[in-house]
Amino acid sequence: MQTKIPSSPLAKAQARERRALLEARARHMRHNPTYSEALLFSVIRGKRLGVTFRRQVVIGNHIVDFLVRSAKLVVEIDGAIYHDRRVTADAHRDVKLRRAGFRVLRLSATLVESDLSGAVTVIKRALV
Repeated sequence: MQTKIPSSPLAKAQARERRALLEARARHMRHNPTYSEALLFSVIRGKRLGVTFRRQVVIGNHIVDFLVRSAKLVVEIDGAIYHDRRVTADAHRDVKLRRAGFRVLRLSATLVESDLSGAVTVIKRALV
């Protein structure tokens, strides 16, 4: 995702600091996944679906759960409690990601945990 290029030295320093914070947060999230993220990654890792999935990747000012760069596909796992309060914010985020050329696939954590093969089937269809 392209962001505005800061023009002043202060703005550039702030942008670098923001990026560093996002990268640190993403690294922490990779090492501490939610149950549904860990479960899903256990079956899609290592090109098992023919593509490489990266976890907790910074795109612009956002951290996405999974990214398939070659397919320009973002996969987000939405937990019921957290994401129910973020519907509007998630919609705006999805618009920004789509403008940057990514397709966004949202799966509920409930689907991943209760029907893992069904969740993988939805991802496979999105990769075609």
